[in-house]
Amino acid sequence: MHKLYLSFVFLFLLTFHSSIAQQPAKPDAVEIYNQIQKLNFLGSVLYIAAHPDDENTRLISYLSNNTKAQTAYLSLTRGDGGQNLIGPELRELLGVIRTQELIEARKIDGGIQFFTRANDFGYSKNPEETLQIWDKEQVLSDVVWIIRNLQPDVIINRFDHRSPGTTHGHHTSSAMLSFEAFDKVNDPTVFPKQLEYVKTWQPKRLLFNTSWWFYGSREKFEAADKTNLINLKTGTYYPSVGKSNQEIAALSRSRHQSQGFGSTGTRGEEDEYLELLKGDMPKDKTNLFEGIDTSWSRIKNGKPIGDILYDVEKDFDFKNPSASIPELVKAYVLIQKLEDEHWKKIKTDEIKKIIVACAGLYLEAIADSQEVANGGTAKVKLEVINRSFIKMNWITRSSTNSIELPFNKVVNDTFEIQIENNDPYTSPYYLNETGTIGMYRVDNQKNIGIPDIISRIPELFLIEINGVTIPFERNIIYKYNDDVKGEVYQPLDIVPAVTSSLAEKVYIFNSDRSKTITVKVKAGKDNIKGNVKLALPVDWSVSPQEIPFSVTKKGEEVLAVFTVSPSKEASEINIKSIVTVDGQQYDKEKIDINYSHIYKQIVLKPSEAKGIRLKIKTKDEKIAYIMGAGDEVPKSLSQMGYEVTILKPEDISTENLQRFDVVMTGIRAYNVVTTLAVKQNILLDFVKNGKTMIVQYNTLDDLVTKDMSPFPLKIARDRVTEENAEVRFLAPKHSVLNYPNKITPDDFKGWKQEQGLYYPSEWDANFTPILSANDKGEKPKNGALLIAKYGKGNYIYTGLSFFRELPEGVPGAFRLLANIIAIGK
Repeated sequence: MHKLYLSFVFLFLLTFHSSIAQQPAKPDAVEIYNQIQKLNFLGSVLYIAAHPDDENTRLISYLSNNTKAQTAYLSLTRGDGGQNLIGPELRELLGVIRTQELIEARKIDGGIQFFTRANDFGYSKNPEETLQIWDKEQVLSDVVWIIRNLQPDVIINRFDHRSPGTTHGHHTSSAMLSFEAFDKVNDPTVFPKQLEYVKTWQPKRLLFNTSWWFYGSREKFEAADKTNLINLKTGTYYPSVGKSNQEIAALSRSRHQSQGFGSTGTRGEEDEYLELLKGDMPKDKTNLFEGIDTSWSRIKNGKPIGDILYDVEKDFDFKNPSASIPELVKAYVLIQKLEDEHWKKIKTDEIKKIIVACAGLYLEAIADSQEVANGGTAKVKLEVINRSFIKMNWITRSSTNSIELPFNKVVNDTFEIQIENNDPYTSPYYLNETGTIGMYRVDNQKNIGIPDIISRIPELFLIEINGVTIPFERNIIYKYNDDVKGEVYQPLDIVPAVTSSLAEKVYIFNSDRSKTITVKVKAGKDNIKGNVKLALPVDWSVSPQEIPFSVTKKGEEVLAVFTVSPSKEASEINIKSIVTVDGQQYDKEKIDINYSHIYKQIVLKPSEAKGIRLKIKTKDEKIAYIMGAGDEVPKSLSQMGYEVTILKPEDISTENLQRFDVVMTGIRAYNVVTTLAVKQNILLDFVKNGKTMIVQYNTLDDLVTKDMSPFPLKIARDRVTEENAEVRFLAPKHSVLNYPNKITPDDFKGWKQEQGLYYPSEWDANFTPILSANDKGEKPKNGALLIAKYGKGNYIYTGLSFFRELPEGVPGAFRLLANIIAIGK
């Protein structure tokens, strides 16, 4: 192998961090020119908020595409505690989806993405609770770390640090932490261990991105004195791309598909207002960077680079971008000599992308398999093509000399990659260790803030241009052709030799009778055999003790069926699947997350389920379940022993409903299932004729029909976020609290994240409120469970979070739901 190649590989592995597989960028001349303009701007902005979708994409797009600043968004959390409109994933799995949605959004608006270790534990009504659960010092440390890394000239807060209790506690906390961090990032006594890797830094300005929302109404904001606010005109039209700034921002915001934030772009004049919190006010209140040198003269020995690159920008040939390459290479060489390591790294990455784009230089490393197990190998095909008339050579892995890259001719090389036994599996790095309710655990300081999976399989292309060897990095990926989608790119993932998963996440044992539990074993490599067993406490029994298996082809699956008998007394246990191959134990489940708007993700979690020996009585109701935004309640109902049918909205008819005792709608069904608007009369007739309808929570916005209920019902934003809040019985003699199970306050112990959300605040006298609870310091919320007699049947509306509690195996949630279902009995 070429010695020069080895030396570059060593340096590359020291600095390379991460990124997922993606289709190679193929910018046109206009995009290349915009990149050159950005290359010539040495200034940066950090926008800070709490969650994915909190960011102001209009401002991020404007600063990135109009000002040309390096613009980053720091989302303190990954949005793990939100709802999911596109599938059943919740908590950490939802956080993985929302992480990728933010990464996709930044690709559109031109920003960069960062996170802290804070876990979105759910809605919080004040920053005191938030910062206690998060561990304030850890999150503050992360904010300081990211500021020291990015070295922003300007920091912009999305939320107001001075108004606790008026919005989500996470929102206010993000602003409070940013406000505090501004004065600490330049203090070497604050988090001094960070200074092994970064330097102290002092931003120039801290601003608050205010708007009419913070004033209570548009009218109040229009009347407010704005003379002390910075005013940016963000309604820019970019003729080179044919879009307004708002249209780009809308495309970015529409990446948040799991949250239903599809956005329509607007056009015309638009203003953004920024209030100065710390630092100095620019005299020109339309220039965020006034008083900050954003030219190449900002850094030592930068002026000669600027002299070259400003001419490159001025003389850029849109018909022949490759004409800029000789001067770009000269600038690249000078950038490598810079003493300022911060700007050296940023501008090196930028100019290398521009050189590749100007040359039409196509670099790709394709594996013959999408997944490789530890100890396995994959064949990799390298493809290089120079589509410019600039002379180039490629120093390959296998050649002792460089290979000429003639114009527009494909040059290939192949090699075999060996995955070592100790190479880490592909999985979100922040999920590798067990954290707390409020914090992910990341022990490696250098990894904190990295948005994505940390790739361990990079490839380095060494290209000689005008006598200068430039290393270009690409991840090894896998691609295939789909008959519908065409070319599909996926990451090359390292997976365990074998994974396993239990068929259900919760198993309910409501008697002494045994149940069958099926384990699915999936091979990560060819020709694998071993044994699978279930690990249970001693007072539970399983038969057989272990089951042998054998698989010949990677990707194949086999099923192992066990019979499990519960303990005599009520108990909750973890049922773990353990696979043994060649004396090594494997206990991971591989979860694939695959949606069209993000890249395929792998999450490895312990292969386990919850087993509950539960004193619960159920009847034999037949349930029609109408899916809403997505939940796994039907699986839990089946575990309880009910006969459950997923009923498509278009199949709702009087005839089809006759065989059911209960109709239950999934979460937010009346927000997302438009067909319900024309089927509602059929459903209400079902109730009137003596059956039961259970409607789970909906938000107050965009209801598909105003007649969701047979009687007036006003949904509000009321919620109880403290899962351990005292629950009071308003109608203790009501059958729903007594039959077939006696419900007690103990049934509300152990609930997860929240008790419920979007409770009605007003309802007709025909409704009977059953439960009352409230967060500390608040008035009672009585709309969690409302029951109305309608005709011969019962209509029930509930904001209780069954969609969270049932998959978590909360016993009281199962018992209460059984009573709700049995109310017609």
